[in-house]
Amino acid sequence: MSDPIDALRAALPQLAQSRLQSLRLTDGVAIAVLDASGFDPVERERLELSVKEALTNAPGVREARVALMADKMRRRIIAVGSGKGGVGKSTVSANIAVALARMGRKVGLVDADIYGPSQPRLFGSEGVKPQARGDKLVPVPNQWGVPVLSMGQLIEPDKAIAWRGPMASNALGQLIDADWGPVDTLIVDLPPGTGDVQLTILQRHKPDGAVIVSTPQDLALIDARRAIQLFEVGKVPVIGLIENMAGYVCPHCGEASEPFGTGGAELAAKDMGLPFLGRIPLDIRIRQASDAGTPPATGDGLEGEAFAAIARRLATWLDNR
Repeated sequence: MSDPIDALRAALPQLAQSRLQSLRLTDGVAIAVLDASGFDPVERERLELSVKEALTNAPGVREARVALMADKMRRRIIAVGSGKGGVGKSTVSANIAVALARMGRKVGLVDADIYGPSQPRLFGSEGVKPQARGDKLVPVPNQWGVPVLSMGQLIEPDKAIAWRGPMASNALGQLIDADWGPVDTLIVDLPPGTGDVQLTILQRHKPDGAVIVSTPQDLALIDARRAIQLFEVGKVPVIGLIENMAGYVCPHCGEASEPFGTGGAELAAKDMGLPFLGRIPLDIRIRQASDAGTPPATGDGLEGEAFAAIARRLATWLDNR
């Protein structure tokens, strides 16, 4: 005989299932408690009505009651996306988070690139497994004040993940809904493209804003526009564009070159009416520091200042929300 609570849970809309905190059935009265953190009044009402309707129509239920709860601390989610791979999105995500932490912000980082997690390498924490507190994961701390959760911490470093969309989406939920403690801003490093993981973020976790990373060349910008359109359809504000790998200065002769061009993302941002958040150079020191597990934003050189300037603009956006 099936569990009546399981049957009730299965009858709920998918969004409600992901937000469900408790569900009881006593003498025909179903009581559901859901987390409505981050929802505006219209979204809260829509969620409550959909749950009440689903429970009322379920067998054995004569009355349905719904309670919507919100965390006392409002945690903001900032998604960092790109239309294609290879533009340095993960490096940018890690260093934005570090730069914000250096400003005194309580920030955490979720590596949502389920199939190609790279944050453990960028933070020098490969092989370090997250602990658990109750039924929630506890992020891995580091010396730069940015707790991190990544699928790369839960699997062997060289093991491929062959998961279909629903499995990847469920894994992502465990990372975002972890025990983040005092963190009030989550930077979510998305996989490239516009697939299942991005849709899960939009539908279940609703970011407060999105940052798009692109290299300057036209091909990358075409794909970046697709990522922007996805967030706009999901009614997630696009905070702005970041241009990565913008220009290279030879460390030996000082000659400047632009292997990927320069200024393309800034022009695209202007064309789309979006803010331009900043430009990060193609600098060997960024690559060396990243490979060594030391985010370059921890330093005070030109590369560190490039990330710090972007973080200041992002902090201003957060403060004005």
